[in-house]
Amino acid sequence: MVRADAATRATTRQVTGNRSAATQTPGPMLTSIAIRDLVIVSHLELTLTGGMTALTGETGAGKSILIDALGLALGEKADADMIRSGCERAEVSAAFDLARCPQARDWLAAQALDDGDECVIRRVLVRAGRARAFINGRSASGAQLRALGDLLVDIHGQHAHQSLLRPAAQRSLLDAYGGHGAQAAAVAERYRRWRALDDRLAALEAARAQRSERMDLLRFQVQELSELGLADGELEALDAEQHRLANLGHLQGTAAALVEQLYEGEAALRDQLGRAGSALADLADIDTRLQETRELIDSATVQVEEAAANLRQYLDHLDMDPERLTAVELRLGHIHDLARKYRIQPAALGDTLAARQAELASLEQDDKDLGALQADRDAARRELLDAATVLSAARRSAGERLGAAVDSFMQELGMAGGQFAVAVTTSDHDQVGAHGLDAVAFQVSANPGQPLQPLAKVASGGELSRISLAIQVATAALGGIPTLVFDEVDVGIGGGVAAIVGRLLRRLGEARQTLCVTHLPQVAAQAHQQLRVRKQAIDGQTYTDIAPLADDARVDEIARMLGGTAITDTTLAHAAELLRAAG
Repeated sequence: MVRADAATRATTRQVTGNRSAATQTPGPMLTSIAIRDLVIVSHLELTLTGGMTALTGETGAGKSILIDALGLALGEKADADMIRSGCERAEVSAAFDLARCPQARDWLAAQALDDGDECVIRRVLVRAGRARAFINGRSASGAQLRALGDLLVDIHGQHAHQSLLRPAAQRSLLDAYGGHGAQAAAVAERYRRWRALDDRLAALEAARAQRSERMDLLRFQVQELSELGLADGELEALDAEQHRLANLGHLQGTAAALVEQLYEGEAALRDQLGRAGSALADLADIDTRLQETRELIDSATVQVEEAAANLRQYLDHLDMDPERLTAVELRLGHIHDLARKYRIQPAALGDTLAARQAELASLEQDDKDLGALQADRDAARRELLDAATVLSAARRSAGERLGAAVDSFMQELGMAGGQFAVAVTTSDHDQVGAHGLDAVAFQVSANPGQPLQPLAKVASGGELSRISLAIQVATAALGGIPTLVFDEVDVGIGGGVAAIVGRLLRRLGEARQTLCVTHLPQVAAQAHQQLRVRKQAIDGQTYTDIAPLADDARVDEIARMLGGTAITDTTLAHAAELLRAAG
């Protein structure tokens, strides 16, 4: 490398010193980031400042590693392959100052993860296990990281223009720019409610014929089961009565025989016990120890007499009516026939009646509700159309503002005479959808005299990059996210336009913290701070480090970006001039 002389160095120090003194930028939002064993980074601790920070380095040095690490900390998908070769775990931590980000503080408080104005996010990757995440030292989910990340950092990738080609992305960007995301969400919610009511109504109307047939069947079944009039416990009682009546002769004959044996026969048990009792009474007079036995015999005699009396009473009241048996058997036959018809157990007839009655009531209520449901559906559609109409007006107004802003930036980016417009086409009411009535299309005329065309039809990659950057700058300038990251969004841009791109990014950095990965010296020279990414091999291992550049080193890096490895006094002077112009 050819070194500059002392005079050139002195001039450089004067230029960068004046620039630093003149620059006033807000304090940083992302204050520091630490990386350990991630990809080709062994260990890195970096403190960041406010304003615009440029990350530069040779091709393949890993300039995007810081952006990748930041994305990982903010909930992007973790992969064990990101762990440095030979290591079992990798770790990324990022610290934020939330003093100027009340929405992030409120979110953390709602999640019980707050710790004042400071927020530290840590992500740990383990080769043999699942990744873990922590917010202010407390365990957090990937969804929580992403939700918080959406409030802290907005990352614009080098291929951001690809997403801008999609109509859905254009509509979402317009809604975000216009600040009517809540209106769009309300329209989507009203659409879902209207669709649910409309689907319910359609289903009821389509099933009306089947429902009518079903209701006729249910009415017949309810009548049939109700006419049966099966009372609680009746089936068990009928079974018991039928069993008794069917065995009436056996009951009568056996009971009469027992009366004969116990009391009325020649050898009746009651007479035998009486004689035994008299004999024991004589013996007890001789030996009093037999007195208890004699009392037991007397007691048995009394019990036999009572049993005989009960049997005589039972026989006197025994129903000998054969017609009752016929009636009981007919009733049981009807019950069992109906149970077989419904293919259920007889005991389930009562539950079946209740189920049929409930279903019939529900279907009858559906018929009653059909009119009310139609009224609700129509009211929901009116609410949807009212909200969608208001949203359409808001989109048209925001589209005019966004078109004018992007158009202005296009002129700055070397596209003099080019035009940009946001076309909001409102459909008929019968075309309303979850996103309202509008189709949003970004339209561009890259050169004077050319008609406006959809952004997707812009042929030149360089033009598309510049238009994309103009859109990003125009929309990012009004966003609420305090830290912006641009990962080589200047691809395809060169010459004088590159200096304009740098000034636009610097303008953003004067209001919000801006990190920019770039390969353009004109862009890097505009940064308030420059970080150099360097890759080197040590003992057969590849390492990447990132370090802030002091004044002299920064001139060297800008000169390298201008002239490659052959750094001359001329390229150094050119680098110093770029820095002077930026200041």
